[in-house]
Amino acid sequence: MTIQGWMLILAFIGLLLALTKPVGLWLFALYEGRRTPLHALLGPVERGFYRLSGIDPDQEQGWRRYAVHMLIFNAALLLFTYAVLRLQAMLPFNPLGYAGTSSDLAFNTAVSFTTNTNWQSYAGESTLSNLAQMLGLAIHNFLSAATGIALAFALFRGFARRSAATIGNFWADMTRVTLYLLLPLCILYALFLIASGVPQTLAQSVDLTTLEGAKQTLALGPVASQEAIKMLGTNGGGFFNANSAHPFENPTALTNFVQMLSIFVIGFGLTWTFGKAVGNPRQGWAILAAMLTLFLIGVTVTYWQEAAGNPILHHLGVPGGNMEGKEVRFGIAASALFSVVTTAASCGAVNAMHDSFTALGGMIPLINIQLGEVVVGGVGAGIYGFLLFAILAVFVAGLMVGRTPEYVGKKIESREVKLAVLAIAVLPLIILGFSAIASVLPAGLAGPLNKGPHGFSEILYAFTSAVGNNGSAFAGLTANTPFYNGLLGVAMWVGRFFIIVPMLAIAGSLAAKKYTPETAGSFPTTGPLWTGLLVGIVAVVGGLTFLPSLALGPVADHLAMIRGQLF
Repeated sequence: MTIQGWMLILAFIGLLLALTKPVGLWLFALYEGRRTPLHALLGPVERGFYRLSGIDPDQEQGWRRYAVHMLIFNAALLLFTYAVLRLQAMLPFNPLGYAGTSSDLAFNTAVSFTTNTNWQSYAGESTLSNLAQMLGLAIHNFLSAATGIALAFALFRGFARRSAATIGNFWADMTRVTLYLLLPLCILYALFLIASGVPQTLAQSVDLTTLEGAKQTLALGPVASQEAIKMLGTNGGGFFNANSAHPFENPTALTNFVQMLSIFVIGFGLTWTFGKAVGNPRQGWAILAAMLTLFLIGVTVTYWQEAAGNPILHHLGVPGGNMEGKEVRFGIAASALFSVVTTAASCGAVNAMHDSFTALGGMIPLINIQLGEVVVGGVGAGIYGFLLFAILAVFVAGLMVGRTPEYVGKKIESREVKLAVLAIAVLPLIILGFSAIASVLPAGLAGPLNKGPHGFSEILYAFTSAVGNNGSAFAGLTANTPFYNGLLGVAMWVGRFFIIVPMLAIAGSLAAKKYTPETAGSFPTTGPLWTGLLVGIVAVVGGLTFLPSLALGPVADHLAMIRGQLF
């Protein structure tokens, strides 16, 4: 580890903290449906959309109606993208004549982008046309991210409202987030990327002659526009197979730093928005403090392990850190930081290959996802997932002090606790169950490139990434098969919507409750004690569940590495 590496990490955190309140204020205006400076330009577009679709933005919905509209919308998007991928050969903007994808790959990809996972079992530059990239995938990057933020708003209203029967209007929340947040930010972001050297063209390739005189064909396309929302929306699906390690997606150290910032900035802002919504910004800062604690632990371990390098190579007389699978233009510190950022959020973009990390360095991205994607998490999904853990934390605190648990003025009763447990339990059940199936069936065992513990880690990481809606991978797994495309597709759908529906039920239940003022006997939920309890609950509930799988994979792999064994 170096001073420069730690300066990069501290600068990253410092700039994010400086942006938290301004971004949170903008999100709070959208949460309340208030006018913003952009309404003068985009207000007519919003009103036109409502008129064309027959939506009354002032007609609010109960949690069941909110959930049904959200599910129907996402199911329709899934079917639309499936059709675009299957019919790709018949559609325009396909100069290289790519055929339609197979049915299992189209299903996997459509589910992946609908659920904000963006897992890719294919190489984008050699599989998808420009139209499929723009119409089939980039549209999901906007709408799946907007869905997550809208759902977070719904849960905020559940905590903030008193004796209410509604939690907002799904269509209004989606429209405002897309028009007044994601779209303008991405236009500016895409212009920055274009100025930095990222392509933005409808040409799909260019032929050139290298310095050695060889002929080479470079893939091109509308990359900058997709890259911007890929990062801001914590989507992560790359235009190219190498993702953010590709120089056409991430050409410089500056673009790399901005990409990491953009992954976290909305998630940070939403913590402040929550505090403002419930009338106490300190509540949001307490949640952010717990998130940052978990994040810093992960960054420290990953950077330490990658900087320490591989002891096997050290014994062979090759000193230094682990540069395998990393871009020299980024180095170890920026690669380690990026890996923790992208898995602490549900982004999944990568600027280095996690399969090439040291055993314990690769374990941290795995644990980040297994904690429930709540260490900042995806846009919207991170904060509502963290609030489910907060409900469990106040329940545990209530048991310790012998009182009915309360959080931000709402009594947390058996219904809310049961629904929170149901939502959180989905992750370990599906991750461990599907990993076990893939580890014993021939179709599953044919996927890993490596054998032994590391091969198991490749399988475990895939299902962890799918259920956690992250999308990153240990690239050693060959996943473009009917078995993995089908099973991972089911895992992604369950991991997204089997958490959302119980969460919306909690929002509806809380909104109907009266406000309970704090008393001298109330458990404080803004200080260091509360932050420590949150960290402990997330670590115990989200982490200890997976200790057996971690022992079989990364830990066993690490022990083998220090003994000098290769797999």
